[in-house]
Amino acid sequence: MPGMSTSLLAYTPPASLGVEVTGATCTLTLDRPHAMNALDMALRHALGAALLAYQADPSLRVAILTGAGGRAFSAGDDLKEMAADAAADGDSPAFEVGRLGAVPGFDELRTCRKPVIAAVDGWCLAGGFELAMYSDVRLATRASRFGLPEPRRGLLPGPGLHDLPRMVPLGEALRLLLGGGHITAERAYDIGLIQGLADDRADLLAQAHAIADEIAACAPLSVEAIKQIVHTGRDLPIERAWQIGEPHAERLAATVDAHEGVRAFAEKRPPVWQGR
Repeated sequence: MPGMSTSLLAYTPPASLGVEVTGATCTLTLDRPHAMNALDMALRHALGAALLAYQADPSLRVAILTGAGGRAFSAGDDLKEMAADAAADGDSPAFEVGRLGAVPGFDELRTCRKPVIAAVDGWCLAGGFELAMYSDVRLATRASRFGLPEPRRGLLPGPGLHDLPRMVPLGEALRLLLGGGHITAERAYDIGLIQGLADDRADLLAQAHAIADEIAACAPLSVEAIKQIVHTGRDLPIERAWQIGEPHAERLAATVDAHEGVRAFAEKRPPVWQGR
């Protein structure tokens, strides 16, 4: 990947990835609407590079991930590209098999220490669905649909196979995984997979930016610590989760921002965070 700057605006993405910065929020837009925003290798690498630049940029607190065109958030991996690659190498597997820690774009999102909000408008399938799962908060328009169709192609999901049963009730996860079908945004909201429903794209992005503003108002070190503690400790016994969180709490209590937060409350003014 290209060398990372401390400013996301210094990163020049390809045409397939839109990058927009508004205040402390950046919006990353998967922009291949002619292919339902399918994830070809170039887009995967671009997304990974943009996420690294977002993390390195101290002026940015929240990222919104969305898809262009209104037809799809993303239909997943670009199967046409994968089929062409397989045809060019007859000894290779029919399709690439993703492995944890070796999938561009996905790995940078999975390990991103800053918050990411997925704003889904349209079909959210396979790898696209898994990008949404790797995000911290998910919103969707009412017309959106979610699914993992890999078994209908003789394949297995990647992150969805392991993450979905940890995010929703087991029966709901297996219904999607075993059948390869899809569910409505309303059903996804009912089972807790998404955290908000929007009437249209304008409403969707307005809701996403409202949540981003709430997050950006918090101390960045606290936000990053919360994300790390929750993701590390969510499947551990509660005693072990507490053990993981305590050193973070002690470290944060000694920061400049902790003192600023208390002073700002006492002085009835918004805090000015320094990230230290």
